[in-house]
Amino acid sequence: MVDGWEWDETLFSGTAAYYARGRLPYAPGLAQALSDVLRLDGQGRLLDVGCGPGTVALTLVGLFREVVGVDPDSGMIAEAGRQAVRAGVAGKARWVRARAEELPAGLGTFTAVSFAQSFHWMDRDLVAATVRDMLRPGGVLLHISDLRTTPPAAADLPHPAPPRAAIDELVRKYLGPVRRAGRGTLPQGTPGDEATVFTRAGFTGPDRHVVPGGEPLTRDCDDLVAEVFSMSFSAPHLFGPHLPAFEADLRRVLQDASPSGRFSVRQPGTEVFVWRQGQAAVPRTAT
Repeated sequence: MVDGWEWDETLFSGTAAYYARGRLPYAPGLAQALSDVLRLDGQGRLLDVGCGPGTVALTLVGLFREVVGVDPDSGMIAEAGRQAVRAGVAGKARWVRARAEELPAGLGTFTAVSFAQSFHWMDRDLVAATVRDMLRPGGVLLHISDLRTTPPAAADLPHPAPPRAAIDELVRKYLGPVRRAGRGTLPQGTPGDEATVFTRAGFTGPDRHVVPGGEPLTRDCDDLVAEVFSMSFSAPHLFGPHLPAFEADLRRVLQDASPSGRFSVRQPGTEVFVWRQGQAAVPRTAT
């Protein structure tokens, strides 16, 4: 956890309904790539920790007999259930409201455990050690994120790029210069160096796999408003009574940037680090 910050239940409060529309999807070849790499036979179990509205769990549901999503936010769990029903896979998916720190929570053992842009919110050493013990022999940990590279130039795209700098400035105008996170703030952002944490927990690797993106996507003003409200640092509740005014100002910023109300972005690639069970971590002894 970040020094000086503690998780609280408002971190993603009110954001779940905006995810499906606001967040860009993972690269479309993700499920096939993992099927090829892991040689899955459809009989295992997946635990998705910090599952949000089920985005990754439902993307990979066809590769497993059962997927279990865990998230502390009740809105996320409810939205994941609705998305599973819409996808016709509710019988293969189970959603559990719990913090990652409460695992194993009687959930059993798994073929794979995934963290999709969620691990940084947790007590990382505790959670990594716990999920390692929840893996079946030969099981894997999947650390999934958007590929953080500079996208190709947008000159050949039909619409303007979203005005990211102007949006960020507007958020700061309403919420202050320090990044918000639940009831607290994160002046230095969230922690990195996951490799050290996973290695310390007894995992070996990783094997890195990139699923390419790059496809042009068209976004409208409603999509970008939803994107802003899907973020922990600009969750709707943070604006309090100023929420309507903020949204009105946000829509003006978007309209000024593109009078047609349309924007062009490129589908991000997806990066997956596959970690495998090694020797169990040796507990540290006091000196």
